[in-house]
Amino acid sequence: MNRLYQPLTGTAVRLVPMERAHASALYETARAPGVWTYIPVRMESPEDMQRLVDEAMAEAERGHTLPYTIMDSADSRVLGSTRLFDLSDENHSLELGWTWLTPGVWRTRVNTECKLLLLTHAFETMGANRVQIKTDSRNERSRRAIERIGAVFEGALRCHYILPDGYVRDSVYYSVVSAEWPEVKHRMEHLLTSPPSSRRQVRLVGD
Repeated sequence: MNRLYQPLTGTAVRLVPMERAHASALYETARAPGVWTYIPVRMESPEDMQRLVDEAMAEAERGHTLPYTIMDSADSRVLGSTRLFDLSDENHSLELGWTWLTPGVWRTRVNTECKLLLLTHAFETMGANRVQIKTDSRNERSRRAIERIGAVFEGALRCHYILPDGYVRDSVYYSVVSAEWPEVKHRMEHLLTSPPSSRRQVRLVGD
């Protein structure tokens, strides 16, 4: 697959290749309660975020992942992070995930636009046959967002992760394959142009 690692620009957001210098802003964005409830990583200090960024960058340098920092297109404020990972040249497959956003942009167009940018890059630039997305089975907000874009539910892996709080998580899996991509893309573009409830109203925590 083509591993072109470049900025991806939409209307509301820009996805820029992650840099180690982003760690401080990412940590400030991620401090709100609830951001890490379903993610299998401990995030309690700036050092935790620096470690996460360093690990993502190391994986990027090995060609295993494409980590992005999500920025507001209007003023370049950091809104969160996402990535493409588990890249398989043999099978032309990968996973979209490790997505987290500041709560101020939950239920806005930001998440949908991020996924549209990443899926477009995966299918139309990288030449993917399959993109999978997983989430905690309890995370109804995430599951609704994934189903809303037209990804197909495939099943669950039980007792998949032990989270930092000791909870044993089940993961549910969804996918989009290349034959479905034109319809999924059309669906997502329609969601992003549907007025007025889905129009982006970015409000960062504390603003």
